[in-house]
Amino acid sequence: MSREAGQATGTTQRRRTRLSDIGPCSAVPRGVRSVGRSVALAILVATATFAIGSLAQAPAVKPSASTSTAAKSAADKAAATKPAATKPEATKTAATSATKPEAKPEAKPPTTAAAKPAVVPDAPKPKTARAWLVMDDATGKILAGQNIDERLEPASLTKVMTAYVIAAELQAGRIQAHDAVKMSVNAWQHGGGAVDGRYSGFEVNKTADLTEMLKGMLVQSSNDVAVALAEHVAGSEPAFAALMNDYAKRLDLENTRFATSHGLSAENHYSTARDLALLGRAFVHDYPNEYAYTKIREFRVGAMNPLLNRNVLLWRDESVDGIKTGDHARAGYCMLTSAKRGDQRLFAVVLKAASEEERAVDSLALLNWGFRFYETHRLYQADAVIATHKIWKGETDTVKLGLEQPLLVSTPRGRYAELKPLMDVPKRLIAPVKAGTPIGTVRVVLDGKTVIEAPLVAMESVPEAGFFKRLWHEFLMWWESV
Repeated sequence: MSREAGQATGTTQRRRTRLSDIGPCSAVPRGVRSVGRSVALAILVATATFAIGSLAQAPAVKPSASTSTAAKSAADKAAATKPAATKPEATKTAATSATKPEAKPEAKPPTTAAAKPAVVPDAPKPKTARAWLVMDDATGKILAGQNIDERLEPASLTKVMTAYVIAAELQAGRIQAHDAVKMSVNAWQHGGGAVDGRYSGFEVNKTADLTEMLKGMLVQSSNDVAVALAEHVAGSEPAFAALMNDYAKRLDLENTRFATSHGLSAENHYSTARDLALLGRAFVHDYPNEYAYTKIREFRVGAMNPLLNRNVLLWRDESVDGIKTGDHARAGYCMLTSAKRGDQRLFAVVLKAASEEERAVDSLALLNWGFRFYETHRLYQADAVIATHKIWKGETDTVKLGLEQPLLVSTPRGRYAELKPLMDVPKRLIAPVKAGTPIGTVRVVLDGKTVIEAPLVAMESVPEAGFFKRLWHEFLMWWESV
């Protein structure tokens, strides 16, 4: 049969003829034939995957462990004149890109001794205070202190927790801002007129507006008002003290216990410099409206002459906006102070000082030292996109990551450029993902130590993709793993 005839009839003669063109099969070594089949199989797989990939519209981004710089957002451009740390590095991630915190000019190496970061000197130690500290608000870091966890009587600094509980109950709707609060005989006797206390001027057996009483307690440090408010909220002062201790536990005040609402000396009534600073910080952030009462300079009840706020720093330094003073024979002179300059807020606590003037001088010296040698910067705005992360099996190939709260950091002055932001994110993220889901963490490191960290969350939802794209991504994930 001729070649043409074999082709026409479709018989096996065509296959025998073509094989004979390259020699008998028995002449090809077995190993070579195995290699040939492997090559053919690889070509077949590559062809199939290419076809599936084209159908599924595979992502163009190749998986990578490196970090790239994304296009600057509008928030970045708005903050371009502010100094900033270096861009975050991604760790434990695949194909994550991040925006810079805020633009800054390129740092130049210092050429003189004056250009180098200054050494932070020791904080000015109070002369007689038993315990003291200065704390940064942005990070909660204690910049300096002594005997910060020693249990001491807090005197009228107790009223900060009394105000905190009242503010919390107001927010919960269990009491109202204009409730009529009665000044009972018990409140007058045990908190004001009959003891070593301060009388507010609110008339006995008559009522007054709750908000006015709260202001009177914080400005005048009125003990009778503290008892009256406690009775109104909880029925009795011991019941209110139980509420105070419950809130102290929620705030992780580990060395604090309250027995009264006013702070006069009592058994098992104590706190520490650290816990009082944390309480002040919580008051500032959780209930700013009620906190604002602490900076009122004078307060009048009825026809009485106005009584002045006992925090003399409200007149000496405009940056001071609270919080409370206290004193009695066993507690000495105490002071919890907060001040804000620019974006930076600090807290100072002085316990058991020798005099009213000394506690004020010591507190202001600690605040000035903190503001002079430490600085606070805003690294990221709230709700701003700071990174994009590759996501598998989703309708989109990336998900935007950001922070729910602004990220501020405090450092010794002159060392801001040395900050190193890092991102800890999962190497593989699979859809679906809902907006607000925690994805990882952004950490800010200085000298190898974490200064502050905050959770990274998804700024958008990424639904699951269709069948073919999920199938294609499943193959790519398997291919990366082999």
